[in-house]
Amino acid sequence: MILYPKAYFLKVEDITIEFLRKKKLKALILDVDNTLIDYKENLSSTKKQWAKELRENGIKLYILSNSNKKQKVEKVANELQVQYKTFAKKPLKLNFLKIQKEIGESPEQIGVVGDQLFTDIIGGNRCNMFTILVDPINEKDYWYTAWKRPIENNLKNKIKEKILK
Repeated sequence: MILYPKAYFLKVEDITIEFLRKKKLKALILDVDNTLIDYKENLSSTKKQWAKELRENGIKLYILSNSNKKQKVEKVANELQVQYKTFAKKPLKLNFLKIQKEIGESPEQIGVVGDQLFTDIIGGNRCNMFTILVDPINEKDYWYTAWKRPIENNLKNKIKEKILK
């Protein structure tokens, strides 16, 4: 089903190199807001270390954000030393496919990591990529996300139960 992620983790740092190797993933497309940074735009040192370890183990990282705040996304990308695209219009396929072409990997070797079903997971699934759902960093959301969060949370609880069985 297009809404269902293929894996679920509490946070991005829980996605290990061993897990990625087991799933034959060579690249991750990462969301920013409430996946890598919180509402106040804080990027934790644990996320920086996580990204560094993945890069050192040959995992390609790329940020794909629906945000039109280029400076915010660029700051995170620079801190993690990864490429990025803003105003992605997820769940549309266009920018997922552009990144796939740019990094030169097949869709099955690319993981899409995000905290939202209706953008990250649907977009990645539509491109036949390996989708990974993470919990939002905190409950505070931007207005354009907050209105749909209760709907997503209801669906996520059902999905988590299925995945964790």
